[in-house]
Amino acid sequence: MDVLTAYKLPVGPWAKTGVDWLVGNAGGAFEAFSKGLGAILNAMLALIQTPPPLVTILIIAAIAYVLKRSWLLSAFVVAGLTFIVNQGYWKETTQTLALVVASSVLCMGLGVPLGIAAARRPWLMSVLRPVLDMMQTIPTFVYLIPALVLFGLGMVPGLISTVIFALPASIRLTHLGVASTPRALIEAADAFGATPTQRLIKVELPHAMPQILAGLTQTIMLSLSMVVISALVGANGLGVPVVRALNSVNIGMGFTAGLAIVLIAIMLDRMCRVGGRSERHG
Repeated sequence: MDVLTAYKLPVGPWAKTGVDWLVGNAGGAFEAFSKGLGAILNAMLALIQTPPPLVTILIIAAIAYVLKRSWLLSAFVVAGLTFIVNQGYWKETTQTLALVVASSVLCMGLGVPLGIAAARRPWLMSVLRPVLDMMQTIPTFVYLIPALVLFGLGMVPGLISTVIFALPASIRLTHLGVASTPRALIEAADAFGATPTQRLIKVELPHAMPQILAGLTQTIMLSLSMVVISALVGANGLGVPVVRALNSVNIGMGFTAGLAIVLIAIMLDRMCRVGGRSERHG
């Protein structure tokens, strides 16, 4: 054992050297990127927070009805968000929603094209698979450290960490949906002279849409699961009162903030769930 541990591979020093190199040679780029993402998040927050809470609640309830045609869901959205306002967590809730929406847009914007490319090129999926495994299994606190060093405190490192954690779901499910397109459909499209782009748009993507929407739902749930951890690097939202409650052993605050997170998760899950049209009469 002494022989095995006497000559350690310098994995930790290599990682530190890599991050130090990035800070020294690309610090300005990371700072500009951080400011750009911060401006987008602030714009989203202003859009959500500027109207009175009741107006925003009604707009979200209307969106829920348009998506699912369910009065029951809309009533649940109104009741849940009104409860959150009553408990004094509206500002934190809007911050969490902005973070979740931004991370979901980034994840789907990156994940869907990568999943399509991986479905078309099996070698690419072979390369991506170990990377995705690492992104999903590495403890989140590990990549919070370089995110904090590169992007500083605030919403941006929380957003980056959330994207790293949630991105594999959208890639894997998009790849699954496109790659599982029945061979007969592909051969029929080819027989009618469809180009690869036409085949993708008219055959493969429609077939893969349930899996892509499932990837969106998974991305939203994974993003919400990062809310509390993101609060540790200065990201505002419902994770902040949870961390404060943990530090002060405040059961009431922790339970109320946790319940708000649960309500948001249920609302977003019901609004984005695949097959919602069957709930028309809900």
